[in-house]
Amino acid sequence: MDSVSYIQYKKGGITSEMQIELFKRMLKSRMIEEKMLILLRQGKISKWFSGIGQEAIAVGVTSALLETEYILPMHRNLGVFTTRGVPLNRLFSQWQGKGQGFTKGRDRSFHFGTQEYKIVGMISHLGPQLGVADGIALAHLLRKENRVTAVFTGEGATSEGDFHEALNLAAVWDLPVLFCVENNGYGLSTPTHEQYRCEHLADKGIGYGIEAHIIDGNNILDVYRKISSLCQDMRKNPRPVLVEFKTFRMRGHEEASGTKYVPKALLEEWAVKDPIRNYLAYLRDAELLTEEEEVIIKKKYVHEIDDNLKLAFEESEVEFDESNELSDVYKEFKYKEVTHGNNVKNIRLVDAISEGLRQSMEEHDQLVILGQDIAEYGGVFKITEGFVNAFGKERVRNTPICESAVVSAAMGLSINGMKAVMEMQFGDFVSTGFNPIVNYLAKVHYRWNENADVVIRMPCGAGVGAGPFHSQTNEAWFTKTPGLKVVYPAFPYDAKGLLTTAINDPNPVLFFEHKALYRSIYQDVPEDYYTLPFGKASVLKEGEDVSIVTFGAGVHWALEVLENQPEISADLLDLRTLQPLDMEAVYTSVRKTGKLLVLQEDTLFGGVGSDIAALVGEHCFEFLDAPVKRVGSLEMPVPFAKTLEKEYLPKERFVAVLRALLDY
Repeated sequence: MDSVSYIQYKKGGITSEMQIELFKRMLKSRMIEEKMLILLRQGKISKWFSGIGQEAIAVGVTSALLETEYILPMHRNLGVFTTRGVPLNRLFSQWQGKGQGFTKGRDRSFHFGTQEYKIVGMISHLGPQLGVADGIALAHLLRKENRVTAVFTGEGATSEGDFHEALNLAAVWDLPVLFCVENNGYGLSTPTHEQYRCEHLADKGIGYGIEAHIIDGNNILDVYRKISSLCQDMRKNPRPVLVEFKTFRMRGHEEASGTKYVPKALLEEWAVKDPIRNYLAYLRDAELLTEEEEVIIKKKYVHEIDDNLKLAFEESEVEFDESNELSDVYKEFKYKEVTHGNNVKNIRLVDAISEGLRQSMEEHDQLVILGQDIAEYGGVFKITEGFVNAFGKERVRNTPICESAVVSAAMGLSINGMKAVMEMQFGDFVSTGFNPIVNYLAKVHYRWNENADVVIRMPCGAGVGAGPFHSQTNEAWFTKTPGLKVVYPAFPYDAKGLLTTAINDPNPVLFFEHKALYRSIYQDVPEDYYTLPFGKASVLKEGEDVSIVTFGAGVHWALEVLENQPEISADLLDLRTLQPLDMEAVYTSVRKTGKLLVLQEDTLFGGVGSDIAALVGEHCFEFLDAPVKRVGSLEMPVPFAKTLEKEYLPKERFVAVLRALLDY
């Protein structure tokens, strides 16, 4: 071991005991990594993302945080887990895909979290966890808890839109988030000069009005001292802070990548700055750690690593149990029926949704509403008009135009024990928040038993002359994704009761609200708070000749036809929820009538109707007297002009297909 340190260390008020403890924490992380590299070569683990050379950052930051503060690490932050005291046998089981791992074999490496240790796992898409940190910090802020949330990212992810959205959101809301950027030279094989043009990544924080600092990421004492000081101040004066850690990745992005693309001179330059070798030399010179004491520490870790590896190796491989796998896609929700009284008033769909949301805010004091223009303005459809006066701006929050970060922040609120309802100003705009919905919210419970208590309201639908970007009904994007629930009411009574249930449900719910129905459909709706169950279709009409299955605006199109042509004897089913889907009600109707027509507003190919038709074909074939028919909009974007939009929508084609099916 070198006796000379190439890094200048300053004790700066850090006790001798803590200086030694920091060494132990870095050494433990390094020794585990070295063991993993051996196991990788032996084929006993499948992949490894090395943090060798970056231990000072993970250990220093984690040591500066309180154990009650959340931390969101990434691939190269093993020191976060070991410093927090995560049991090694469980870490080793995780990396081997064993059942005692945190994901039960469902995800690998560091793609997991644990509430017990206040660690929130990453996903491969990187950026969304920055917005999740915003949401966690917001929950602390709302509860007036003096807490910091630390989130890690690499220099590569600072080019992602989520990074910029999360920084901006944290700045606007003064969220106590410590954004830790590990600038380690390369994003996989792409060097930093091909990734950004600013001199320092810290400059990006300054651009968003965020306090920013640059720290030598290989100097453990500088990291610990500076982060401790920042966190102490952030707890008293909540605000976001960006810290750029200058460091280097000494091994490949992951081991299979290698480092052939890195100039040899650069590797040699950083090798002499190794955070552990240099710090050990400092401790020797300061007479804080003898060689004998170092040997004792290493022996202890060797035994601890080997003993825990033995436990992991002895653990049996995970076995597939279909029931267990499917049941873990969603967090268990025990529906609680809340019945209503006899007092009703005749209101519009838009009023029923507003009322359900308002009463849910009264029911759940930990519920926060997020969205563009939803505060004083009341939202573009006035759903939340008056909510600020009733509940305050802390719980009714205007957001910048950044759907991805807001979805992620809603996830963070859920992680930190709160509920969130987010309004997509128009359902079409969900595309800019698509990634965190389908890759974070939908998968998080299955992956590591963490639920997403989030409702996303989706004003949708055509028929109002709003054109291609404000008229889509894109429910099929989400019914395809396991882990999401999808609700699509057609009446005010259903909308209110299903919305309150959606907010009670601890799982992510996409709640579709048809704009053309907002102010055109009236119904007597109970004045008080009540709930309705998911997965129960509503039989609106009963007949003998044909089954019509639909939802949303299609319900009203079908009702109009049947009321104008009373000679048609039809069962009319309003699905109300699309995930879960009440197929038993569909089967029961088809077995009676022998004919099925599925009507949807969405374009025909790949829509919900296709799956309903296929399921009926599989399960009710012997009862069918005619081919199953589907009717949907034309395979094109939604046009603007009324004459074009009318022909695009399936309302008129529905009548012709229905007549042909009856005559079959």
